[in-house]
Amino acid sequence: MNLHETLDWRYTTKEYDTTKKISESDMAEVKNLLRMCPSSVNLQPWHFIVAETPEGKARIAKATEGFFHFNEPKITNASAVVLFCSRTSADDEYFKHLLEIQDKDGRFPNEDMKNRLYGAMNAFADIHKYDVKDFQHWMEKQVYLNIGSFLLGVASLQIDATPIEGLHMKVLDEEFGLREKGFTAITAVSIGYRAESDFNSTEKTPKSRLPQSEIITVL
Repeated sequence: MNLHETLDWRYTTKEYDTTKKISESDMAEVKNLLRMCPSSVNLQPWHFIVAETPEGKARIAKATEGFFHFNEPKITNASAVVLFCSRTSADDEYFKHLLEIQDKDGRFPNEDMKNRLYGAMNAFADIHKYDVKDFQHWMEKQVYLNIGSFLLGVASLQIDATPIEGLHMKVLDEEFGLREKGFTAITAVSIGYRAESDFNSTEKTPKSRLPQSEIITVL
């Protein structure tokens, strides 16, 4: 499929075919999508919990108890579920860790370029810590960049997806000990293959978007 066809094909899947599983090779591609997403100053302020087993999905589904019960089958019936987590802080030790990984990967032609990125990391971190005062929110926005990239990427593999914010995030933080590790749960995305009975499929429920004339200004 080309990009236009992929965008038309994908939708927020409401019902999964429990008999269909994502292959190991495609799951490898899925995990690479998570890793390769861009982020501001290459901060990569994320961690991902990928549940592929019934036991793993059940642990994530604990966050649907009560008000969010309607989201449970979107988790338990999917082939896999990815829990997107954001860092709650990023200190100088983490910045230097990032720099060393990038240095080993050959990103810096010289020490000066490495020092420039280190300076940029600190400059942007200080802006969001002290001026805008939204440092954690800034990191969470990088995670949402990843989610957007992920949704399009899995669609290119003809894998369906359901982003789910309707979860008790505190339950997930506690279930996986995220806060103690310096992270917090943001969103889960179920992936798998649509059931023929899914009412939300594009064949049954055509997509609707605002017209380009309303949302795009060309200068």
